Amino acid sequence: MADRIAQMEEDVGDLPAGEDDNDTDRDEDDDFAWVANDDMDNDEEEDEDEDEELEDEQLLDTEASESFEVDMPAERSGHIAVVDRNIMYVWGGYKNSQNDGFIDLYLPRNEIWTYNMESGVWTKHIAGGTLHTSMSGSCGVCVDGVLYLFGGHHAKGNTNRIFRLPLRAPSLVWEEMKDLKGLPPSCKDKLGCWVQKNRLMFFGGYGYAAQGLHRGTFEYDESSSFMWDSPGRGWNNHIHILDLETSTWSQPITTGNTPSPRAAHACATVGNRGYVFGGRYKKYRLNDLYYIDLDTWEWHEMSVPQQGPVGRSWHSFTPVSPDHIFLFGGFTTDRETLSDAWLYCVSKNEWKMFKHDHTENPRLWHTACSGPDGEVFVFGGCANNLLSQQRAAHSNQLLVFNVHPKSLVRYCMEAVLQHRERLASYWDCLPTHLLHSLKLRMAHVNTLGS
Repeated sequence: MADRIAQMEEDVGDLPAGEDDNDTDRDEDDDFAWVANDDMDNDEEEDEDEDEELEDEQLLDTEASESFEVDMPAERSGHIAVVDRNIMYVWGGYKNSQNDGFIDLYLPRNEIWTYNMESGVWTKHIAGGTLHTSMSGSCGVCVDGVLYLFGGHHAKGNTNRIFRLPLRAPSLVWEEMKDLKGLPPSCKDKLGCWVQKNRLMFFGGYGYAAQGLHRGTFEYDESSSFMWDSPGRGWNNHIHILDLETSTWSQPITTGNTPSPRAAHACATVGNRGYVFGGRYKKYRLNDLYYIDLDTWEWHEMSVPQQGPVGRSWHSFTPVSPDHIFLFGGFTTDRETLSDAWLYCVSKNEWKMFKHDHTENPRLWHTACSGPDGEVFVFGGCANNLLSQQRAAHSNQLLVFNVHPKSLVRYCMEAVLQHRERLASYWDCLPTHLLHSLKLRMAHVNTLGS
């Protein structure tokens, strides 16, 4: 059953698990509909399709019911992560049930984990507000200290609701963005996003067919109608813009060679260009690279050499400089979970394989965030084949890639910590901000040694 469960998420998304493949037997799919659900509030039942009875869906609880506290987030895949200042915020996703490794459970909707990139310390936070359910496959971005969360998949299907979470407020409180003008995107998950000039620009994804006139292509997935009398889902290549100043949805008129519909791709913003690499379309996982000019809305296809990265989905594609994007991991058409890394040079349209120390740590459906000192922080994801019969190897490991040389300040900080007993009497001579950073790192060192 685990194989059937896992094979319905990258495309179909009805469960917090893996992908859909058309060669899957789905006779037992109905048995799983209630498992991956959070404790939805009864006052949300009238929204979307949430007027059904909830009793069966609450037979199993999520991570929130565990009786012990931990000092780092649970293993997960399909989550989101964003960075504000030097703090990484992690929310959502799903993991294995502790009692049955072939059942997947969403992580609690009210739980936010932060990782301090200076001190290396994880902290758990409980958020309030109106976030209606736990999800996987959502799209999360941070703009001016506010986390925006769009779409995703929950126990009853896809959504197109959007929420905001001010990260610099005294307390974390989710707010649903209602009364937005314009035509919103369709309900979907596993989409990408670009950010520029106070605009959020969402691309692609997998979900329900759009209601109304949407620019772009929707490709219906014939296999999706077999599940629970579903209205059917498919891939799309729609672009929807949310202007944060006017609270208005719109769609641009694009020109050029448009990418095919896709899901589980990865997007990156570099200057006025929105890049998209790979993703899944039907049975294929792609290795094509496009960018769209975010001022003129013209698409451009970039050549990928034969010796470049193979086709993949569920990977990450992270800007690390004004001229470089870092590609890591993913899942191939041959169902291989990848651990390779590449640096793409924007100005030269050139790919170079990036050597690193994490080749024994393949990942798919992870997150990747750029740090202040040239690092890329990869968190979570699955380390094996989600479509196999074995237990999914969801991870809570943090992999750090030093994409650029460390700064002189970073080297000095590490040297001071290494020789802290000899140099401690001189610390008071340091500037205040360096002393504060040093004490944060020192606290982490002491914690590790306790």
